[in-house]
Formats: sequence, structure tokens, C-alpha cells
Amino acid sequence: METIKLKWLIITQSSVFFASSLIFPFYILFIKNVGTSYAQFGLAYGIFGLSAALIHPVIGRLSRRVNHYYLLIINAWGIAAVLLFFPHINSVFQVYFIQVILGLFGALQKHGEKILLAELTDGLERGMKIGHYHFWTSIFSAFAIILGGFLSDYFTVYIIFYISSIIFFISGLLLACKSM
Repeated sequence: METIKLKWLIITQSSVFFASSLIFPFYILFIKNVGTSYAQFGLAYGIFGLSAALIHPVIGRLSRRVNHYYLLIINAWGIAAVLLFFPHINSVFQVYFIQVILGLFGALQKHGEKILLAELTDGLERGMKIGHYHFWTSIFSAFAIILGGFLSDYFTVYIIFYISSIIFFISGLLLACKSM
């Protein structure tokens, strides 16, 4: 049973990493184009990291009372919604606000992923299973970065935000179906 759950975790998180990597290189350019300096760009990323750091202790305290799949579902659906706003951002302050939200959702994903990996693996095979997990999530991430470049060239950079939103949403649906 744990093997089946681990396979579903690999599938859903590979799709999350695919969606994230599809936008990430272009997201960086997008943030830089909205701002006017590298300092604003650095501040935006710092805000993301700080918001994630500040919520981690809260998530840690709540994690005994919350199904860890729910953390991944909230992350997937939350980011799916936020990505729909990206093409409409026109000020650096909007970027800062969204960075706070993305930091919070990112912390949910990171915590849920780590706890579930620990719960679904054990003993001598833990390292091998985690290596297998990281292999697939990394493959999907690499493929997404390559695909994102082509999609941006042949369509617009905005389309990758919408495609990523759909992928995040579907990942959340898969998690919701499998966590029940």
C-alpha cells in the first residue's frame, strides 16, 4: 500500500515540479521587467524566502493535526489561483504581495512533501526510494524548463502561466482523490 501511495506522490509532485519549472526561468525575467532595479528583484526573492521561513514553525506545530496531503492540495490549488494573476501584474508592489503568498504556499509544499516522504519510506530502502522520487521530479523539472522556452518563443510568456496553473490544479485534484 505504501508503494502505491509513494507512486502517487511521485506523480503528483513531478507534475508540481513540472509546472513550477515551466514558469520559473521566465518568472525571473517577468519580475525583473516589472521592477526597475536588481535591488527590487532581490527584495522580491527575499520576501518569498522570509514568508516561507516565518510560516514553517506554524506548519510544524499544526502538522500533527493535519493530513499532510492537505498541505500539498492547498499548495497546488493556491498556486494555481495565484498564477492566473501573473499576466496582470503591473507594479513591483503587486510582485511583493504575490511573493508573500507564494512563500506561504511553497512552505506548505515543502513541509508536506518531506513528511510524506518520511512516512512512505522506511528501513534500508528509504534512500533508494527517495532517490527514485528525486530522479522523477528532476526529470520533469528539466523537461519543463526546455518546453517553457519553446512555448514562450512560439506563443507568449503568459501562456506558460496559464498552463502551469492548470497543471497545479490537476495535481491538486489527483492529491484530493488519493488522500481520501
